[in-house]
Amino acid sequence: MTVFVDAPMWPAHGRLWAHLVSDRSLDELHAFARTMELPERAFDRDHYDVPEELIPRLVAAGAHQVSGKELVRRLIASGLRVPARDRR
Repeated sequence: MTVFVDAPMWPAHGRLWAHLVSDRSLDELHAFARTMELPERAFDRDHYDVPEELIPRLVAAGAHQVSGKELVRRLIASGLRVPARDRR
């Protein structure tokens, strides 16, 4: 299982948020999210939005922490990236 989380830098709801992605499949991503008890509503087409305070728990469970650029690079290379034009 290869799941990645980037640095929290997206402010919303009084917190900073990061992204959780898989470079293999959405099934893998959803399975990891379920084990971490992430709510389904946190999923946004190709990633989960995760609050900053969950990152240590995600990393302890096997997520690899990478830069935002690296996360996007891996997501695009996997073919799972949903382009901005398709997010509307």
